[in-house]
Amino acid sequence: MKVRSKIIHWLPRVICILAILFISMFALDAFNHEKTIWQQIGDFLMHLIPSFILIVFLIIAWKREFIGGVLFILIGLGFSPFIFLHNYNMNQSVWVSLMIVLIITVPFIIVGILFIVSHRMKKKNLSSSNKNHQTNP
Repeated sequence: MKVRSKIIHWLPRVICILAILFISMFALDAFNHEKTIWQQIGDFLMHLIPSFILIVFLIIAWKREFIGGVLFILIGLGFSPFIFLHNYNMNQSVWVSLMIVLIITVPFIIVGILFIVSHRMKKKNLSSSNKNHQTNP
């Protein structure tokens, strides 16, 4: 595998893991002193549900890059309006809300695109290597 292919192979995986860790940090707000430890753990696990779902999508993308790429693009585009509206209702600022959308959803759109590019590159390399084997007996 060429260096470029290796980079395109690993880049979406690394970015996705980092983005999931970033999303997971928001679950830390479940801990406060007013609740029992079991309530805090329950809230923490509840806040981690999106991260668990994203991990399942990453596993799918790891095995089936094209399907995973489409899933991540749909997740990024699909949740953008909800994240924007939620944040706009909290801070009444279009620009701050857009920045938050960019920070949270754009990495997953990029990951999706990179998974699809990786899939296409592998498919192209496979077809060209098959042609080489057929012409050189």
